[in-house]
Amino acid sequence: MASNAVTASGEPVGGLDGTELAIDDGRGRELDGLEKAALLLLSLGDNAAPIWQSLSEEEIRDITLTMVRLGKVTAEMVNTLFVEFVGQMSSNAVFNGNMANTEQLLKGVMSEEKVAALMEEIKGPAGRNMWEKLSAVPEQVLTNYLKNEYPQTVAVILSKIDVEHASRVLALLPDDFSLEVVHRMLRMESVQKDVIEKVEDTLRSEFMSNISAGQRRDAHEQMAEIFNSFDRQTETRFMTNLETSAKDAAEKIKALMFTFDDLTKLDPSALQTLLQGIEKDQLGLALKGANEEARGVFFSNMSQRAAKMLQDDMEAMGPVRLKDVDDAQTLLVNTAKDLAAKGDIIISKNKGEDELVF
Repeated sequence: MASNAVTASGEPVGGLDGTELAIDDGRGRELDGLEKAALLLLSLGDNAAPIWQSLSEEEIRDITLTMVRLGKVTAEMVNTLFVEFVGQMSSNAVFNGNMANTEQLLKGVMSEEKVAALMEEIKGPAGRNMWEKLSAVPEQVLTNYLKNEYPQTVAVILSKIDVEHASRVLALLPDDFSLEVVHRMLRMESVQKDVIEKVEDTLRSEFMSNISAGQRRDAHEQMAEIFNSFDRQTETRFMTNLETSAKDAAEKIKALMFTFDDLTKLDPSALQTLLQGIEKDQLGLALKGANEEARGVFFSNMSQRAAKMLQDDMEAMGPVRLKDVDDAQTLLVNTAKDLAAKGDIIISKNKGEDELVF
C-alpha cells in the first residue's frame, strides 16, 4: 500500500505497508530497535504510562538509559517513527476486540478488583437496565413470581434491585420463605459473575418478556396524559370531536385527566402547600382564566390580605393572552403532581375518594 505521509522536510516516506524505515539520528546513523522504543515512549509522554507499567524492571532500565542518550530529537524522526509503527501494527498484527481480550489486557496494568469493577461497568447497560426494570415492576407481580423460586435465587435478586422495592417484596413473601431469604442474604458473599449472568438471562427470558407482553399500558390512561399536555383550545377541539364519535371513550379519558379544575378538590393543607411553591404573578395569570367558584377556593386558602393583594394584581393585569393563562394553569397542575410524587401532598379528583397519587 502506498504511503501519503511525508517527512518534516516534505519528502514522502514509506512504512505504512509494514516495512521497517531507516530513522536517522541526525548524525548519519540509523536508530536501532531499543532507540526506536525509547523515542516512541518519549514522544507519547504521559500517555505512555500504561506501557511503562507493563515493562519489567530490566526493560525500564534499558529504555531509560537509551532515552537519556538520544540527544536532540527532530520532528522528522518522530514522524518517520510513527509512520513505521502504524504500518507494522496494521500489517502484521491481527486483533480480536472482545470482552475476554480486553479484560486480559487490563489485568496487566491494574488490580483484579479494579478490572472486575470496570468490566462490570462496561457490560453494565444490559445488566443495569435489567435490575432497574425489575425495580419498576409492581411488588405484588414480582412477589408472585419470586415465591416460586429457590430462596438463594430470590436472595440474589433482592440484593441487586432497589432497596425500598426489595423491602416491599420481602414483606409480601410468605413468612417462612421470606425468613429463609433473609438468612441467605445475610450469609451471601460476593456472587460469581456467571451466577449473576444466569439469573439475568432467566429473568429476561422467563419473566420480563412476559411482563412486557402482558402489561400493555391502558390506552385511556395514556390518552388522558396526552390530553393533559394539550393547550386548552386543542384539548377542547379533540374532546368535542371525541364526544361525538366515541362518547364512552371521552368520558373515560375525562375521568382520568387531572386538570386545573381538579386543583379545587385538593384538601386545604394540600392547596396551601401548593400555593407556597407558586409565584404570585403565575397564580394571578392562572386565576384570570378560572371561574368564580375556582377563584373562591384559592382565595379562601389564603389570608385576607394576600387574597386582596392578588385580586388587585389581577385587575391591574388587564386583558391577558389565553396562551399565558394556559401555561400558568399547566404550571400549577405540574407543580401539584411534583409535590404528590415527593409525598408532600395527595391529590384526588373526588374529595378524598379514588385518590390519584402521581
